[in-house]
This record gives sequence, structure tokens and C-alpha cells, in this order.
Amino acid sequence: MSAARPRPRADRERAKREPAAKKRPAKADLKIVETQVFRGPNYWSYEPCVRLLVDLGSLEEWPSNTLPGFTEGLLQMLPGVGEHSCSLGRRGGFRERVEEGTWLGHVAEHVALELQRESGAHVFRGKTRSADGPGQYNVIYGYWEERVGVEAGRIAVRLLNHLVEPDPEFNFLAELEWLILLAERRAFGPSTQALIDEAATRDIPWIRLNEASLVQLGWGKYQQRIRATMTSKTSSLAVDIAGDKDMTRRLLSSAGLPVPRGEVVRTEDTAVAAAQRIGVPVVTKPVDGNHGRGVSLDLRSEEDVRGGFTRALKEARRGQVVVESYVTGNDYRVLVVGGHMVAVAERVPAHVVGDGTQTVRALVEETNADPRRGIGHEKVLTKIKLDNPAVELLRKQGYGLDDVPPEDAFVKLADTGNMSTGGISIDRTWEAHEDNVEIAEEAARVVGLDVAGIDFLAPDISQPVRETGGAIVEVNAAPGFRMHTHPTEGESQYVAKHVIDLLFPSGTPARIPIVAVTGTNGKTTTVRMISHIFRGMGRKVGMTSTDGIYIDERLVKRVDASGPKSAQMVLQNPRVDFAVFEVARGGILREGLGYGQNDVAVVLNVTGDHLGLRGIDSVEKLAQVKQVVVEAVPKTGWAVLNADDPLVVEMRKACSGSVILFSMQEHHDLVGRWVRRGRKAVVLEKGPLGEMIVIKEGRRTMPVAWVHTLPATFDGRARMNVQNAMAAAAATTSARGCGRSPRASTRPPDG
Repeated sequence: MSAARPRPRADRERAKREPAAKKRPAKADLKIVETQVFRGPNYWSYEPCVRLLVDLGSLEEWPSNTLPGFTEGLLQMLPGVGEHSCSLGRRGGFRERVEEGTWLGHVAEHVALELQRESGAHVFRGKTRSADGPGQYNVIYGYWEERVGVEAGRIAVRLLNHLVEPDPEFNFLAELEWLILLAERRAFGPSTQALIDEAATRDIPWIRLNEASLVQLGWGKYQQRIRATMTSKTSSLAVDIAGDKDMTRRLLSSAGLPVPRGEVVRTEDTAVAAAQRIGVPVVTKPVDGNHGRGVSLDLRSEEDVRGGFTRALKEARRGQVVVESYVTGNDYRVLVVGGHMVAVAERVPAHVVGDGTQTVRALVEETNADPRRGIGHEKVLTKIKLDNPAVELLRKQGYGLDDVPPEDAFVKLADTGNMSTGGISIDRTWEAHEDNVEIAEEAARVVGLDVAGIDFLAPDISQPVRETGGAIVEVNAAPGFRMHTHPTEGESQYVAKHVIDLLFPSGTPARIPIVAVTGTNGKTTTVRMISHIFRGMGRKVGMTSTDGIYIDERLVKRVDASGPKSAQMVLQNPRVDFAVFEVARGGILREGLGYGQNDVAVVLNVTGDHLGLRGIDSVEKLAQVKQVVVEAVPKTGWAVLNADDPLVVEMRKACSGSVILFSMQEHHDLVGRWVRRGRKAVVLEKGPLGEMIVIKEGRRTMPVAWVHTLPATFDGRARMNVQNAMAAAAATTSARGCGRSPRASTRPPDG
């Protein structure tokens, strides 16, 4: 993170020393003029970021050290912000900057970052730069979830104004709590996040496809999709079977696996009759339920069975309830991925342990205060609910909510050990007996699930259930991972690794090659040339240009498609195995590239034709915008640069990968030196039949084509298209080796 670009040093120092009496009164008039969200590499940052254009108003005359009580108030409300390193590069550096004096735009950057950290995000990058207007600054900071990032900026500005002039309507703690709740609502669940984190460690790109948990991993034809822990390889038929508990029980029984006896019923009377045939105690549960909802255990009387039937029927979508024999023992979840056991967890139902002094209600409140507990699946543990079933279970144990259990008394508050009802988990992966593991793996194969959660009830998972007694009571599609990744006790199991291995076996690519073409003139023609070449090589090319979006030569959308949203459409298409994007300055300035990196970046030229958009008022600034595609090249990629354009050829210094130059000049000093050093260049060579496009690398020369044979050049007279053809030839020779998933390049920090 870096400080705001200062005004002239003399003005800056004078503002810090100037007595308050000589200044205009400080007013809380800091405001946000414009907000932008960038979803990929952009003009301001290599990573997704938020840009706020802020106007300091009268506070332009009031650095932080001249505002009475400002620093103390800020650190009291948000202590963590004082620990930021800032441009000083050491812990607490930002606090020093505030104490010595910095402008409030810079402070807003750090506050926006710290607010996001308070909500659980890991964001660190930011910078603040002077804008064109007096007292205006561009505040740039990273985000994890874009809406949370935008709201963090809004709250940051309100907080700073409040510290300048107290606002009775501003409640900082309430705003912070609201932001944290927003972050929790917008965040992925623990299982989905575990899969995304594992994919990210392997440089597998991902795209969120909806507001919930539907995510695309990989691009184009290599993509796989997940929704929570269901994957592209999950059989719909298997999910239907797992969702029908009676069908699952009968299939497992026919395979010789231990399961309880059971019947499907539709009325209370038939439930009672079934319980009498099976023999009490029994269990009732909806035939198509999940997360332990509507399940009643250890039912021994007719009244209990009728009550259990009623509770199950409320959760049964098809109006059917299963009555089955009650199997005693501990509750174990065995996670099977790709037919192999990867984790085992013992699930303990929601409970409290008496201390001899507190009531059940107080013990539950104390347990729910654990920061690991949240609502639903938002955290690794779920808060315990004191609902009617919990009260009824308490009554059976001889307690009420306001009774004080004896010391060390185990008081159950839920029948089942599901994490979603407030249970805890204990890792038992390395204790499970091999016979039990084999039974669980066979159950997953019988049902047909690639990712399955097998629920065992057994006295001890370390002993064979066929000998000690026990049974499989459920097979679950889309099983939750949090009991394995964040067990309450025991060792965490990195189960997401096995799912990603299943989706992307070793050596399987996840990315399709991307060629990004930018420049002031010639982009569309060059994109068409590159696409045509790769189509001739048998690739299914997704192409975007100002004409529209093309998938394998078919126009699928006629629109100016030179922006990031069009690029995303191509990357989501499951037929595409090669992408060629026209990248205009408008899209870069509006949202960034829309993807993380491109294998080949082509920059044709930079001229003054397109100035005046979003403060880009010089050719030099325009070149910085175009340079974004070069900065997005990984170490394994290439930049294709026009050596005849001084602004373009300078971009070679910003490329992490290799560079290939092209030039139409017969004698170009830089290109000559470039080739002699063993690097690549595309040049024109004159021969008896005319001009030949040639690729040179050291002493090697490879002819490509006679210029006059290329229709777009009109016998070589259309010199712009000759140049475009040379760029296309350079891009093609660079991109031919692309296709594997390249590791992201290491980038220098912003600022």
C-alpha cells in the first residue's frame, strides 16, 4: 500500500504546519464522486480492486495531523488500521503517517481495507493517487467480494466525516456489524470455499455463475462445474436415489450391506403398524429429507411414533415417511470421493455440559458465543437453536430451559449429530477399521455418487460393524465438508484436494490459451487473422471483436464485444478451446480485463485517436492503459509488440514473459540487436518476388508468407494490413505452444 501522491512538497509541508486559524474551517464534506469495480487486471492494479474518486472539499486544507483528536478517535474505533505497514514497509507504518500528517483520501483507503479484514477478508493492496480536479483523489483498494468492497468504501468515508464532525445518526458499530453480516451472506459456504481455495492453489481459474454456490472451475472445454459439493461428474440419477431413503436402503440391502429394517408410510396409523412389525424402538424421518430435519429417534410408544410421523411429514416433500429400526451407537460420517474413503468424522449432537451453576439457557448462550458458530452454514459450526424439538428433548431428559444441570451432566439439545443442527465433529479418519471403510466405499458405488457422505451408526468405528452391530442409515449427495476440514477435535482433513483431483486429474489442463489484441487501430482485422489461422489448425476458437462474439465461426451475438463481459461469455462456453479477444481501452477503464491473465498479448500501436475517456488525456496515459494486457502475461507467455511505435516497444519492460517484436522497417537498430541476442522478431525481407514476412531468431530464419499473396494486403498496397498480418504471424507462433495451465507470474506490488 502506498500513500497519496502529494501536491508540491512546499504546499504539503505548509498545510501541515499552517495554524488552524489561517485555514478555512474543517467541515465533514468528504464525499464519493464516482465508484468503479474492476474484475481483473486494470489500469490501477494487477488484481481486482475498487476505485473511489473522492472529493475532500475543505478537508484538502486539513491533513490528519491538524485535525484535533482525529488520530486517537480513528485508532479507538478501528485499532487494526494502525498496524498497517503502508509505504514505510513496517508494522505500524500507517499510524506514523497519520500522526505526521496525510490526506484523508489516503486514510479512506486504509480504513476500507481494514473494514473488509474485520469482515473476514484477506485484502492488503491499496494506493491513493491525485486526480485531475483540485482536492480529488483516486482511492484504490482490493476486495474479496465486490459488494462488500464497495460498502466498505462507503462506510470508510462516513467514518472519516464522523471523526471530523460527529454525526449523531452514524453508529459505527452497527455499520460494522451490518458489513460483517453482508460479507457472511455473500460468502461461499465452507465446502464450496474449500474447493475454490484448492483450485486456486493449482492455478485453476474460477467463475461464480450465480449468487449462490454454482461455480465454474476452468475455462472453455476444460471447465467443470460445482454446486456446493456436487460436481459436473455427479449423476443426477444417483442424486435422486440418495434423496429417496427407502430406495437407498433397499439397494444397499440387496448388495449385502448392513442397513436397518424399514417401511415407507403415508399416515399415522400405518406408521404405528409399521413400528409394531419392525419392533420398537424405531426412527421416523422424511423419505426425501436432509440435514437431519424432521428426524426423530428412539421412539418406543404409539404416541411417540405418531408425533415422530407428524414431524417428519412436515419436512417430506412427497408426503412419505420412513419408519425404520433404531440402531444404537455413535454417529459417524464417512466421506467417499471417487470410490475411495478420504475422511471419517464422529458427529456429536448439539449439547451442553452442566457446570452446576448455570441454567440450560445460559449454557446455550455461552456455547453460541463461540466465534466459530454462525447461522446455517456460514461458519464452521452452527449455533444451537432452542426450538420446540429441543425443548421436548430436554423434557425427556428431565430438564427445562431454566433448570440447572448437575456438574458434568451431558444435556442433549438435538436428536441427530448433524452440523446444521448445532452438532460438533471429531476426526476419526485414521481410526476407522478397513472393513467399515470397504462397506462405505461399496455403498457409494452402489448408489453411484462420485462424492458421497455415508452415515454410519456403530458402537465403535474402529471395530467391524458386522461383528459389533451397526448399520448405514443414510447415503448423502452433496455432503458438507466442514466437519472434516474444521473438526472441533482432531486433525483437519484436506478433502477438497481429492475432489479437485477427480475433476482435474494430473496433467489435465484447466485453461484455454488466450490471445488478447489491443491498440488504437487494426485490432479487429488482427483478431480475425489470428482466429482464422487457429481455426485452420482445427481449434474451436472463441473470438470477440467490435463486430460481435463468434464461437467456432458462428456469430452468437452481434454487439460491440471488445469488453470484459464478452470475454467472460467466451470463457464460459464449453466448446471453446482457444480464445482471441479484441481488448479496447473502454473495457479496461470500465471493468478491467475480466480474466486473470492472457498467454499472448498483442499491442499494435498507440495514437491520439481515442483520448478523453475517464481522464486519459494524453498518448502516454493511453499507452499505460494498453499496457495492461502486457502486464497480464505470465512468465510462460508472450508479448507481441510493434517495434516501430516507441510507446509500444517500451512495454517490453513490463512483460513477465517473453517478447517478440515486429517491424516493417528494413533496418531497425533495436530489432537487429534483439535478433542477434537470440530473441524473436517478425520482419519484412525483400526478394525477387516481392516482400516476404519472416520470423527471425538468432541465426535462424523461417519464411511465413509472401505479402502479395495475402488477400487483405491488396498486393501489399494496404500497408496497415501488412503490419496486422505480421502481428498475427507473431501471435500465432507464440501461441502454438500454449494450452497447459501456466503458473501465475509473480507481480511487483502496486504503488
